[in-house]
Amino acid sequence: MRMIEPMLMELDHEAKTTRRLLERVPGAHLGWAPHAKSMTLGRLATHIAEIPGWISTVVQKDEFDVAAGNRKPGTAGSVEELLRMFDENIQKAQKTMQALTEDQLRATWRLLKGGQALLAMPRMGVLRALMLNHLIHHRGQLSVYLRLKDVPLPSIYGPTADEPM
Repeated sequence: MRMIEPMLMELDHEAKTTRRLLERVPGAHLGWAPHAKSMTLGRLATHIAEIPGWISTVVQKDEFDVAAGNRKPGTAGSVEELLRMFDENIQKAQKTMQALTEDQLRATWRLLKGGQALLAMPRMGVLRALMLNHLIHHRGQLSVYLRLKDVPLPSIYGPTADEPM
């Protein structure tokens, strides 16, 4: 079995769970935020939909400089757009991950800011820590946002107060 296979299975599992949560985002409340310092519901959901797309952008190179470029975060205009973006980014991520060699997965990848190294770890670790764990972290935030808007939560790792497994 290739080293990437368990990660691909985990991505598939987490993507299905994440999509169920994204499907419940109330389109009428995309501009709502629980606190002045928090992202809006729409921005948070869009961020979640974007994260898998970073896999194809970030891990194909040996380093990524966050200071390069003028990336301006956007917000999906509808739940349909959000789901389409998520599905496309998951497909791109799977394709990118399947194409990585064992040597690429073991090779050191670096996160830079203005040329200064912030982080260096094997690319496999980047997939886990900066991509998959990042996605799961923000999905947890989204579940709180949805609870605050009284949206029934789907089963994630077990039953919720709204839905048994």
